[in-house]
Amino acid sequence: MGASRVSGASRAAALELVPALRKIEGELSVYEQLLQRWQAKINLVAPNTLGDVWLRHFADSAQVAECAPEARIWADIGSGAGFPGLVTALLRKGVDGALVHLIESDQRKAAFLRAVSRETGAPVEIHAERIEKALPPLAGKVEAISARALAPLARLVEMTREPLENGAKAVFLKGEEWRDELTAAQPVGNFTYETVQSRTHKRARLIVVHSPSEADFVRRK
Repeated sequence: MGASRVSGASRAAALELVPALRKIEGELSVYEQLLQRWQAKINLVAPNTLGDVWLRHFADSAQVAECAPEARIWADIGSGAGFPGLVTALLRKGVDGALVHLIESDQRKAAFLRAVSRETGAPVEIHAERIEKALPPLAGKVEAISARALAPLARLVEMTREPLENGAKAVFLKGEEWRDELTAAQPVGNFTYETVQSRTHKRARLIVVHSPSEADFVRRK
């Protein structure tokens, strides 16, 4: 199957799996084109996923926003190529007060994020600095935090402890080892953990972390 047919199949599958992507299909097409162009200069995604961007990256990322539908102000840490934060921003485009803070210390990746945001009109603010510098000033402002393929869950919870203690909700995409990571993370602070089945990876989960005042249970699926 040719590259264009693979990409087309990925696009169709993503739109079927996550219908919310249909409203930003045009912006995502621009995003995909920029990703293909910039990938030749800097490594933004694993090369073997480049032809499957819609399913592996766009649809996978879109699940994050669904876990905190009420949140308008987000912080996405270690944003890289914009997954999931830039997709969250596009899904929130047009929502009054919506803003996603993209935190990415790599200057070249931050430049890519700026290019995509300019071309798509995504409501983002890009912080080209380290997480430990950029996140603390946002602790009392953000309503949700996200990360994908950045660090083990325990480390992520430790990094985002201050926003979580200030009432933010965190949504982290995790792969097959999510159970072990969840066990290791639970001693870190007094937080509640919920798990949501990923629609793009059968063995993956989205881990939702928040203060126990929001719920008094841990749901595992």
